[in-house]
Amino acid sequence: MNSNVSSNRSIVKYENGALVTTSDEVVYEFPMTIYVNNEEFATMVCTPTDLEELIIGFLASEGIIRLKDDITQLNIDADRGLAYVELTTTQSTSQEYYSKRFIGSCCGKSRQFYFQNDARTAKTSTSKKTLHPAQCITLMNKMQESSLVFKQTGGVHNAALCTEDELLVTFTDIGRHNALDKILGYSLINRIPVRDKIIVFSGRISSEVLLKAAKIGVGIVLSKSAPTDLAIKLAEDLNITAVGFIRGNSFNVYSHPERIVLP
Repeated sequence: MNSNVSSNRSIVKYENGALVTTSDEVVYEFPMTIYVNNEEFATMVCTPTDLEELIIGFLASEGIIRLKDDITQLNIDADRGLAYVELTTTQSTSQEYYSKRFIGSCCGKSRQFYFQNDARTAKTSTSKKTLHPAQCITLMNKMQESSLVFKQTGGVHNAALCTEDELLVTFTDIGRHNALDKILGYSLINRIPVRDKIIVFSGRISSEVLLKAAKIGVGIVLSKSAPTDLAIKLAEDLNITAVGFIRGNSFNVYSHPERIVLP
């Protein structure tokens, strides 16, 4: 197991009527504080891998940057859990500004639930991508089979950016939002067009997860778990196909089913 991801801990396990001493792999929970233009902006708790992707994706998700080129300098002190970001602009990172509720009348029935930065950065999908049911199931199986950290610890979420046939990149984190931010950061760093890509996700599709997918810019989200009611409303509003409960040979399509087609 990667020493940056987990540690081996001595535990007492109850099994078959007995208490026995054994060991278990336990994931790290790592605080990372981000400073933007010398202002403390946020502290996130994460898995301490792929930190450049995480920080860039998080700042893009929050509307602080649009492109990687908006950053002139990024220094990460992983040992101390600190990241220093210098931007090309002097944009304020006031927490008051970024935590205000956005109550407005922009198109769509659900957007009154957005924070102000969500309304600026969540994109209505224009994807024309379609998937066959077997492709949905195969992509989910591929992601689960590749998740060695989850198999050994059971304590992380996984998110993959995919074409219809293959996983392009998979990220792991204790925070489901972080795993998606790593995808966004990776896409920005490597200038990957995402409109016709797919996200495969291990966790529940909450409204926040759906908004992360909209900020990344994909049109299809595949999950092995359930969506929430608000996530479905947002998916309908943002033209995103949300597929949940991909287990075995079945799944449920909760929004924009026109992208899931029979061969």
